[in-house]
Amino acid sequence: MGRGKLRIYLGAAPGVGKTYAMLAEAHRRVERGTDCAVAFVEHHGRPRTEVLLHGLETVPRRTIDYRGTSFTEMDVDAVLARRPAVALVDELAHTNVPGSRNPKRWQDVEELLAAGIDVVSTVNIQHLESLGDVVESITGVRQQETVPDEVVRRADQIELVDMSPQALRRRMAHGNVYKPDKVDAALSNYFRPGNLTALRELALLWTADRVDEYLRQYRGEHNIRSTWQARERIVVGLTGGPEGRTLIRRATRLAEKGAGGEVLAVYISRSDGLTSASPKELAVQRTLVEDLGGTFHHVVGDDIPDALLDFARGVNATQIVLGSSRRRSWQYVLGPGVGQTVARESGPDLDVHIVTHGEVAKGRGLPVARGARLGRARIIGGWLVGVAAPVLLSLALTHTDADLGLANDMLLFLALTVASALLGGFLPALASAAVGSLLLNWFFTPPIHRITVADPMNIVAIAVFFGVAMAVASVVDLAARRTHQAARLRAESEVLSYLAGSVLRGETSLDALLERVRETFSMESVALLERAGGTEPWTHAATVGPHPARRPEDADVDMPVGDHLALALSGRVLPAEDRRVLGAFAAQAAVVLDRQRLVGEAEEARKLAEGNKIRTSLLAAVSHDLRTPLAGIKASVSSLRSDDVEWSEEDRAELLEGIEAGADRLDHLVGNLLDMSRLQTGTVTPLIRAVDLDEVVPMALGGVPDGSAEADVPETLPMVEVDKGLLERAVANIVENAVKYSPDGVPVAVAASVLGDRVELRVVDRGPGVPDESKDGIFEPFQRFGDAPRGSGVGLGLAVARGFVEAMGGTISAEDTPGGGLTMVLTLRAAPGGAPPPADLPAHAVT
Repeated sequence: MGRGKLRIYLGAAPGVGKTYAMLAEAHRRVERGTDCAVAFVEHHGRPRTEVLLHGLETVPRRTIDYRGTSFTEMDVDAVLARRPAVALVDELAHTNVPGSRNPKRWQDVEELLAAGIDVVSTVNIQHLESLGDVVESITGVRQQETVPDEVVRRADQIELVDMSPQALRRRMAHGNVYKPDKVDAALSNYFRPGNLTALRELALLWTADRVDEYLRQYRGEHNIRSTWQARERIVVGLTGGPEGRTLIRRATRLAEKGAGGEVLAVYISRSDGLTSASPKELAVQRTLVEDLGGTFHHVVGDDIPDALLDFARGVNATQIVLGSSRRRSWQYVLGPGVGQTVARESGPDLDVHIVTHGEVAKGRGLPVARGARLGRARIIGGWLVGVAAPVLLSLALTHTDADLGLANDMLLFLALTVASALLGGFLPALASAAVGSLLLNWFFTPPIHRITVADPMNIVAIAVFFGVAMAVASVVDLAARRTHQAARLRAESEVLSYLAGSVLRGETSLDALLERVRETFSMESVALLERAGGTEPWTHAATVGPHPARRPEDADVDMPVGDHLALALSGRVLPAEDRRVLGAFAAQAAVVLDRQRLVGEAEEARKLAEGNKIRTSLLAAVSHDLRTPLAGIKASVSSLRSDDVEWSEEDRAELLEGIEAGADRLDHLVGNLLDMSRLQTGTVTPLIRAVDLDEVVPMALGGVPDGSAEADVPETLPMVEVDKGLLERAVANIVENAVKYSPDGVPVAVAASVLGDRVELRVVDRGPGVPDESKDGIFEPFQRFGDAPRGSGVGLGLAVARGFVEAMGGTISAEDTPGGGLTMVLTLRAAPGGAPPPADLPAHAVT
């Protein structure tokens, strides 16, 4: 008897339709003639789910008495005795009542599978044991009922039941998931849009990981070898060749394998040039990597492998992606290449990926530029070819019987002189010409083995040989120097092109520019120094790297920019030819610094303009909204003082009531104006201390009519770190605004809940609501949304509330109320001391 197969419907949250999908699958199987039975399915009063139970055979449950209460659980023995082909078992992570056959329902399922019964079950992503901490950090709720990940991973089929957060919240608002009395609490706590989006992402990523397991199993069965990488920090080495796009896309796919991955593409120009680099192609690759969410870096380094490894270790990379070499087979005689060198020297802390592409072994297009900075190995090679090779050639020619003639011998020595010039430059070629002349005289011109020449024609031949060798060496060395200069200018032009592009793109980050200087010139630190006058001390306008220089004279390299600005670099001394590019960077840094200050001045000007706007609006408000209650008060007082009319006690009471109402309204308006003035001038200094919300909210509701607002603030909530007076004013303004727009007879709901280290206060009304594009505007001063009548306020209540809440380190935002209306959400910091026990519904959301 074989083991049964397990199929699991996985969901991101309760209510997405897992049980519904499971029952629909059972009906399809029954229609195909499969013997299906319901071992345990809980419909939770959802009518559409309950309807699907009709027509399916249900195995009776087992009743268990526990602490004076009866519970029903799945009867494993009854299911085993019934022995259906497929058993439906809902809520895989459920904890059984004490006294059951097994502590967990997944253990019951294991028994059914061992008996050869196929099982179809459901589970939510938050119930997976490995994700408990992650879910708690997202929702603020620790799941008590969990199932080991391995149990779910062993399932033969896993199907994701997906639903957008907006659709799920609509289902809940319509009463399709919970009973109406629990909907508001669920929507404002566990089923918030942010929580549902994060849980949905977890479910998608976990399912994608399971798909990877299926693929690995398939490839193993078919002998397909492949490497599956985790998402980490990946450096892509670019040469400017056409293969760069392939490398960037490959690295991006690697980065998408896990959470927190990052791609950094780096192009390294060396002093002798990377002549296969195409500026146009590099621009395309830069755009590509930025579009894919990565970053592009340009570094100058004489040794490409060392520069690449230094950059990778400097950014704490864990992987390097390189392309297979474009060199032809014979070119490997010149050296192992960048890829092999990086792989050999990367060490155990860096993984190196060599990626194949369509340009492998097709050549670099143009030869590598040869410059004056040939390196130690090239110079030694030039001297060996120029001095040792002629000696070996002489021995070879004198110990063979072949008589090539003096002309051919000279040509062979001339070839060695040219080769030494190509390798080591002019000096090895000069030495080669001198040694070759002496060897020709000693071994090949009579009299042999004497520094004399018997035939005058041979003297002319040796002289011509020396002259030709010197001329050829000079031309070759000059060409190499010109090529080096061209390569150097090309590298400089690429850097200057980047600077010009940054200006056109409007990049204004001074730190990013200084970091680019540090990367380009391989420096430890870079500082932009400034001073107010010629005798004033230097100060740092911006710095990157450790231990920046405090004065230009303390730096290894300093580049003045005008009289009062200087760029100071520490790390190594730059050659004179690099200062031209450094000067361009310094000038750009000065421009960026000026731009930042201009932006700051523009912001100050904007604030002044806003202040003028507020003062103008204040005058408009004073001209009407403040005069209206004053006019009512004056009219009532004038009427009471009139001797022409005899007022009854009822009339007098009504007039006095009008005076009192007008005075209260005037006091409220003046209070908001004063509060707004304090916020604008920055004189609000909150006194932060731990406060209980259940002390503040009732006081804030004292200013609204009785029955117009209902508060639900549990005493188990943690204390919040706020200024009690400011919070009371903020809540009072928000509640008054909600009552103003709420329909008659429909009270405003004020509820509080805890989410992790935060406490949320939600003010819910059932008014007309506010469109999404206007939600931010309602918090602006002197703004009254919709057709609010004149005299209903100056539009400062919500602006003052937001200012007070933000001054206390909290936030306030507006959301749509499911079913119509507006919900104001105040998020406040919980005071230290631990979170209270979680609420029943958010903490124990059922499936």
